[in-house]
Amino acid sequence: MCGIVGIVNRNRTVIDPAILTRMGDTLKHRGPDDEGDFIDGCVGLHHKRLAIIDLVSGHQPMSSGHLTLVFNGEIYNYIELREALKQKGHQFQTNSDTEVILKMYAEYGTDAIKQLNGMFAFLLYDREQNRLIAARDHFGIKPLYYYASNEYFLFASEIKALLQHPAVPAEADYEAMQEYVTFQYIIGDSTLFKGIHKLLPAHYQVIDLELMRVRTVRYWESCFVVDVHHTEEYFIYTLRTLLEDAIQLQLRSDVPVGTYLSGGIDSSIVTMLASKFYSKRLKTFTGAFFEGPEFDESSYAREVAAACDAEMFLIYPTDIEFIETLPRLIYHMDEPVAGPGLFPQYMVSRLAAREVTVVLGGQGGDEIFAGYTRYVVAYLEQVLKGAIFETNEEGEHIVSMSSILPNLPILQQYVPMLKHFWEHGTFEEMDRRYFSLVERIDGRSSLLSQDFLATYDREKIFRHFQQIFNHPDTLSYFNKMVNFDMVASLPALLQVEDRVSMAVSLESRVPLLDYRIVDLVTSMPPRMKFKGAETKHILKKTMKDLLPEKIMTRKDKMGFPVPLHLWAKNRAGDFLRDILLSSSCRNRGIFDERQIQRSIENDEPFSRRLWGILNLELWHQQFIDQPANAQNL
Repeated sequence: MCGIVGIVNRNRTVIDPAILTRMGDTLKHRGPDDEGDFIDGCVGLHHKRLAIIDLVSGHQPMSSGHLTLVFNGEIYNYIELREALKQKGHQFQTNSDTEVILKMYAEYGTDAIKQLNGMFAFLLYDREQNRLIAARDHFGIKPLYYYASNEYFLFASEIKALLQHPAVPAEADYEAMQEYVTFQYIIGDSTLFKGIHKLLPAHYQVIDLELMRVRTVRYWESCFVVDVHHTEEYFIYTLRTLLEDAIQLQLRSDVPVGTYLSGGIDSSIVTMLASKFYSKRLKTFTGAFFEGPEFDESSYAREVAAACDAEMFLIYPTDIEFIETLPRLIYHMDEPVAGPGLFPQYMVSRLAAREVTVVLGGQGGDEIFAGYTRYVVAYLEQVLKGAIFETNEEGEHIVSMSSILPNLPILQQYVPMLKHFWEHGTFEEMDRRYFSLVERIDGRSSLLSQDFLATYDREKIFRHFQQIFNHPDTLSYFNKMVNFDMVASLPALLQVEDRVSMAVSLESRVPLLDYRIVDLVTSMPPRMKFKGAETKHILKKTMKDLLPEKIMTRKDKMGFPVPLHLWAKNRAGDFLRDILLSSSCRNRGIFDERQIQRSIENDEPFSRRLWGILNLELWHQQFIDQPANAQNL
């Protein structure tokens, strides 16, 4: 796991090594073990290394003939690829997966990217073809940002590195900000910084260094064309085989490995399988809060740790740690995304980094296997709609009134959300209803100012949402929801996963996002995956012999809730007021001061309204108001 930087001077001037070094130095937390530069005229590459595979000879930038590479991530099938390349006559000087990428490209060109099973972002300079390749893994587990102007092509693992280049301004993109306040993430390749973009997951760019032109290619997309030929038994057997293989591949490491363990289905499966295949006693890492049982899943985590004889490490983050840590976390994040789970995830990562260098987690399971309760809410309304109007928009009934009833108790703690969801728009089109389920803005009780809301274009954002939601291959409501979450919201969660681990020089792996698993699951008939609106039905059925009964029968899904509304009534309340009622925040004109004060005093449990604007204001203060000082945090 590493940090990478790339510069192409389009004016063909020679790279300034001081600028390259300055950009790379902002990424030292990503790679404290080694560093290196490569400069060839108008092309410059920089690498910061966290050594995981081949600790001795894996130095980067790595060159092979006319090829030079800087690479962030891991290629899990590198051993198999290396053996196949040897059969073709390739010779290797190291045992690293980095060299495998170089040889794969030498053999297959850009088609090599399709054969990589891993998490990766890399820059590959081909001196003979006079081009630079920038590539990112299937789901965007590893980040890669870029800035393009008439003078430069710039790349980096984190935005803060790009901001160290004198040509890159730190300017807020207020159009992108409208999407952030809607979803608490930004759809597509935009960021909150004007002119700075993400290379999208499953894409690569080819920069022609002769013509200084860019070509962007999508090399993979999950397919929701339903496989009607195979039985449920086939899918269960194949899924189990792929899950076990993915875990074994991702346990490959020359440093100690552990797992995140929340006590939920996903992390429990990863932990149980990892303990089965890991050669040593597994270490697991769990977080909880003292504020009450609704903030503490540790009893479930203990059940799993005991079942696989793992060594369990537990941490209880506090409000004081929240106050001290959040500004630094905003710096590491580059831009705010997702919910308050950022804070406890960081605290658990910091705990894990004291014991291991690699950790496996269950991220992605909710998106791939439909684990969100909002899917149940959506189908509860859908079956009511069908029963009342005697219609079925999907062509076949995936969920019926009788089949959904046993799975409704999971909604008990979501009654406030149900009330809000059914206040307006009931029985509208599927895209309108799911948009209402995922949006975080509420114009009637918003913390945003009237001036901001006057410029807010909800319909424009909805049209962007529709482009993803109404994918032509997703014929069922279920697949439309899953596809949107995979394409739009999952990258935000993976950004959190990457940043909280890299902030403490820890490599986080997510085996449920092996693209082979996703290809299999997206091809399954929806009624098989979501039988009776049971979340993660097919996953539970596949792993029923592995997990403790207490985990299998859980109906109190938590998702790492943070007691922010309780902390706001005590010491954290002063912290919130200092930030959100400050003169700089008031002068910004984005937020409603009276609503903020009211929300600090009376925010609801698990609400994300305060969280969203708190992160946005801290981001402004660190990166826009005084960007030169952000790196000193």
